[in-house]
Amino acid sequence: MQIRDLPYSDPGDPDVRSGPRFLLWLGLGQLTGQLKSLSWGLMHQCAIAGLPLGVGLAVQAVVERSGRDLAFAGVLIVALGVLIAVGDTMLHRTAVTNWITAAARVQQLLARKTAELGSALTRRVAAGEVVAVSTGDVEKIGWFVEALSRFAAAALALVLICVGLVLYLPSLGVLVAVAVPALALAVLPLLPRATRRADIQREKAGHATELASDTVAGLRVLRGIGGEELFLGRYRRASQEVRKAAVRSARMWALISAIQVLLPGVLLIALVWYGATLVQDGRIEVGQLVTVYSAATLMLFPLRHFEEIAMAYSFSRPSAQRAVRVLSLKRSDQASTLEAQGPGGDLYDPVTGLLAPRGLFTAVVCGDPDEAGRLADRRGGHAEPDEDASGPVPSVLLGGVALDELPLGSARTAVLVQDKDPVLLSGTLRELLDVPSSGAVAADDALAAAQCADVLDALAQASVDADGDPMNTRITERGRSLSGGQRQRLALARSLVTDPEALVLDEPTSAVDSHTEARVAAGVKRLREGRTTVAFSSSPLLLDLADRVVLLDGDTVVAAGTHRELLRDEPRYRAVVTRETEDEGGAKDGTTAIEDLPPARAVEEIEERA
Repeated sequence: MQIRDLPYSDPGDPDVRSGPRFLLWLGLGQLTGQLKSLSWGLMHQCAIAGLPLGVGLAVQAVVERSGRDLAFAGVLIVALGVLIAVGDTMLHRTAVTNWITAAARVQQLLARKTAELGSALTRRVAAGEVVAVSTGDVEKIGWFVEALSRFAAAALALVLICVGLVLYLPSLGVLVAVAVPALALAVLPLLPRATRRADIQREKAGHATELASDTVAGLRVLRGIGGEELFLGRYRRASQEVRKAAVRSARMWALISAIQVLLPGVLLIALVWYGATLVQDGRIEVGQLVTVYSAATLMLFPLRHFEEIAMAYSFSRPSAQRAVRVLSLKRSDQASTLEAQGPGGDLYDPVTGLLAPRGLFTAVVCGDPDEAGRLADRRGGHAEPDEDASGPVPSVLLGGVALDELPLGSARTAVLVQDKDPVLLSGTLRELLDVPSSGAVAADDALAAAQCADVLDALAQASVDADGDPMNTRITERGRSLSGGQRQRLALARSLVTDPEALVLDEPTSAVDSHTEARVAAGVKRLREGRTTVAFSSSPLLLDLADRVVLLDGDTVVAAGTHRELLRDEPRYRAVVTRETEDEGGAKDGTTAIEDLPPARAVEEIEERA
């Protein structure tokens, strides 16, 4: 695996049973990179271990005044130097690749899980924890995966060096071979305590990050109630706890490092003392003592990897555990069942109480057009989080399941929102209507329901290259060659062709005249029979055709019924639909009340009064 191969086309299915299992899964997933790093690391460590042999041969050659042996020692040292340079370079290259690859894979997994869960993620896991996992934790996880192969290379190199010293000079080699495992394992009793302290530090750091994230998210609310100083004090205390925990953790690691320096120093002193005694007795040569001493000194370098792997594991294990906590989240069983059976059911907004029963045409009346647009977007799962909200805003439910619990593709297939200013892409009309759909609604039927006959005639006359076929006529960018009403009706036809389970329309007839409006409303109701349709509108013609009309006052449902029932019984509804003021609540000058007129006559009366 090379960095240029990132990102993975498929990061795979991680083992999320525990943090260590997740780390193991990451390491095995990069087996080729790990083996490369191990090979280069082994070559690098063994070449370093070979230097004492060359130095010992050179010293012995000088003692014996042998030019040939000195030249051989020089060539050996140069060759080992080349191997060290190449091995170190390639080891660094492969190790960094392993680090970045592991971090990139974790980030891909987190991004995939975030896209899968949507806003439901922050309702199950604190936003600060998600931020901590996707930033600092991925680096620590990558560090452990990268250090693993270097540790394996160092361990193998130590075994080879000990075996080589025993074979080269048993009298001193056995001493080194016995002492090195003891040095490597000397800090083992301290690791659990160091790991616990590191866990506490990470936990407190995560808490501080969550507190900071929540404070920033609710800053406007805090300012409104004068709570900035209160939360600032809490964050200061949390940050001080993190500092204290970091100092306690650093003290333990400093002790481990001190032991890693002290014990090898004791070994070297004992080795020199015993070796000098053997040289005085004539049992070994000076060059042999220099060789063994140099080898033992250089063995301190691979021994450092034991400390590093212990530190990397203690820091990466809680990070991996946090990553597993996020990656193990799944959609609810209801969402999985709904996805398997096909999305469907009533469309319900728990925030406003707005219910659109399945299979019915529901009209929604809202006095504020901007608010109507925001509510329409929300019913499709498009709305942005409310900055003033103190906590997560509940998602709209489809069949009792939150839309953000569904995969993005399923949610978009189930609920389609057409805003009041739809965009038409450039291309032919046929290409415009060639959209993902159920296949149940033909393009001709959708165009007829949207009353696009005049649009088709205009398109047929607009292009001589289309052979009189309006479907082959090109539409300019954003439909600039069409009027606002024509664009609106073509966009409505495109939405009808899609045939979603729930179709949400925001002012679908705002740009057409009243006669066309009546025909469009009738065509939509006929074509959407048995499907859930929600239309945000205050048009009496459309409202009169709806199966159910809901009145919203701000963010709350205040009345529901048929159009005529609400006109008769609900003054607020009547005021919005008929554009009355409070002083115009009743009939004036002997005129008949609008609510007592038939819908068509009511529209004419409204136009006359306007």
